[in-house]
Order: sequence, then C-alpha cells, then structure tokens
Amino acid sequence: MTGWSRRRILGAALAAATTPLATAIPPLGSPAQAAAGEWRFRRGVNTWPWFALTREYPAPRTDYDWPPFQSQRPVPTPADLARLRASGLDFIRLPVDPGPFLAADAGQRAELMDMLDAAVDAALGADLGVIVNVQANGATHYWNPERMYSSTAAPEFESYRTLVSEIAESLQSKTSGMVALEPVNEPPQDCSSGAWPAVQASLLTDARVLGPSVPLVVTGGCGSMVRGLTALDPAPLADFEPILFTFHFYEPYLFSHQGAPWMREPVYRALNNVPWPASAGSLKQTLASVRARMAEDTERSEEAKRAAYEETERVLKVYFDAQPDRRFIDGYLKQVSDWADTHGIAHERIIMGEFGALRTDSRYTAAPNPDRARYIADVRQGAEAAGFPWAFWDLFDGMGMMDDTTRALDPAMIEALGLRMPPT
Repeated sequence: MTGWSRRRILGAALAAATTPLATAIPPLGSPAQAAAGEWRFRRGVNTWPWFALTREYPAPRTDYDWPPFQSQRPVPTPADLARLRASGLDFIRLPVDPGPFLAADAGQRAELMDMLDAAVDAALGADLGVIVNVQANGATHYWNPERMYSSTAAPEFESYRTLVSEIAESLQSKTSGMVALEPVNEPPQDCSSGAWPAVQASLLTDARVLGPSVPLVVTGGCGSMVRGLTALDPAPLADFEPILFTFHFYEPYLFSHQGAPWMREPVYRALNNVPWPASAGSLKQTLASVRARMAEDTERSEEAKRAAYEETERVLKVYFDAQPDRRFIDGYLKQVSDWADTHGIAHERIIMGEFGALRTDSRYTAAPNPDRARYIADVRQGAEAAGFPWAFWDLFDGMGMMDDTTRALDPAMIEALGLRMPPT
C-alpha cells in the first residue's frame, strides 16, 4: 500500500471533487454489451459474511482451522434467498475471503470450491443473479491485500491470480447473464498509481483464459471510491469484454460510519447522532451526544478523549457548514456520469457495488435510524436516477437489512430501498 486509506478522509469528503475528465475514447464493447440488458444486475444486496469471518491461526502460522469459517456467522438459507427475490432484488454480491482457499491443501480447496459452487447455485435457484467478489480481509495477518495484490510482485500474487482464474472457470458453466466475477474488493492503491492497472490487467488476463465469457467487474483504485473510478482509463480494458464497472459510495463518512468500532480514526469511536440531511439536526445536539458517549469511555485516557473531541468538533463544524443532503450525493454521482459519458460507457454497466450506513441497535450507537433510512433512500434514488445498478451493504450485521437471528427483514430498509415486504 502507499499509505492511502479510504476512511482516513473526513472533512475533505464534504467537498465535491473536480477531477478532470480524460480525453474521450470510442465506446467499449458492442452495442449489445453496452446496453447491459443481458445481465441480471439491477438491484442487489451484499451477503457478507457468508464466506467470511474466518478462524485463522495466529502468526507465525499461515493456515486456518477446519472448517475455516466461524460456525455462528449468519448464512442465508434458501428461504431467505427466495424472500430477497420476492422483495424485488434481482442479484446478490457474494464476498469471498480468499485466505482459506489459498491456505488449504488440495482436498480442502476442492471442498471449499464445491461450497462456493453450491452457494452460487442456491442463489441462481432463487432466480437471483450473482456477482462473486474475491474480498481479502485486511485484518488477517498473512492472507491480506498487501501480500496478495499490492503489486504484481506481491509475495502471494501468483497464488491469488490462480484462485481468481479457478473461480472464473467455475462460473463459466453457469447460466449466461446471471453470474459475474469481481476479482478484487476495494483496491488499496492510490488513484494515480500505476500499480493497480497492472494488477487488474494481469488478473483479468488469466481469468479470461478459463472464463472466456464470464462478465468481469472492473474498478479503479482508492478503495473503489468515486475518484478512483473517474481516474481509471477504461480503454485498455476493452480487451477483456464482457466487462462491467463498479464503485462504492459511503460519502459523507461522518454520517455513514459514525460509531463504527472498526474505524481507525479516533473521531468515529464516540461519533453518533449525526443527522441526515444535516439540516435535520444541529452541531450543538450532535456534540452533546458525542460528549455523552465519551463520558462512557473507560478505555481511553482523558487526554486522548480531549484530543478526539477537538478533532470531532472540527470536522463536525465542516459537516454542518456544508449542510450535505441529496444534492451532495447527486454531485458525487454526476462525476461518475460525466466519466461514463466521456468514455462512451452505458450507465447500466456501472454498478454501485456498496452503499449503506451503520445503524443504532443493541451493538452499535451510530446514526439515528430515521436519518439512516433517509440517507439510504437518497443514495439509492440518486443511483437509479443516474441509471446505475446498485448493491446494498449489507444483508446482515450492523449495516444490514435482515436480523441475524430471526431473519426478519427491516421494514424501514425495505422502504428506503424501494422494495416490497415479501409475504412471511
């Protein structure tokens, strides 16, 4: 990595980027491919942690316990998948941690591939399309993005590339138009880095050998953020048709990731009650909620909490001065539209592969739930107005739309996503 973190930027995310567009190039692919009507990817949901939440051994070992996935993680059942389809969703994005596959012996790897194959078939059986996304876990001490695809010279790049090709081969026999492969999740390289285009081209080249007609989902650097996609030169990617494009959308992070315990920056730990749109609340109210949360924090020193509060106050002032609302979202999405139009790429080929916000529940103190619903509705409606397919993050956990235990769908999320509540 080059030191860039998509979640490091706070106040700067409130200003619309003004990245210059590249010189126009001829449209990619055939007219039929550009229309993208042949693919089942319009409204989707991510299904993490179906093939995530692993049981890796600590260093210096590089392998996993068997079976490698935590037994208590929520996994969608055939009935769950059928209800998702009945709600109006037409595909799932299936994140797959490559670590267990790469650490396994030949027999275990074959078993894991069979498990993945069965999961894809289960979704197809529910009339859902599937985008298989190879999603490395940055918290894993060995099988992580740095070791696998930080560059084509990364220690485990060849192993990773082989796995991507094997998955492409497994999808080649599936129903045409119903499956696609996304070789990497949120590339860590800088937007302007030459390392990511080289990594992506190498992965796509090998995937095309064993999966000659499987649609491949490509993206830009900077963790697949908007400015990563708009910095991407799509011309060399025409050699790998059929392809789709993707970006992720969580701006402004002060809203979507408030209260997220996995965030590295100290601001997020006590951040809560940030409204959406900003006009629905006030700086005074939000800072009072932050102070209340900080008062409950017994792990950080008073000095650390004072420093975190000062930074929180600073970035929240930027947030409330900017007054972000639906227009803020549309401004970001217009950058994607302009990039697509410049390069002759049909909007239907550009998938907003992740968007969402952390909710307030028994585990998290984050966004007020009515504000969360308004934000998700605004992002979803903005994407649809621009013609972009989307995949909500997530089915389960704190950003989810389904209860991990009861499997009840959240009516507020169903409404915000423009879906219908399926019969019980």
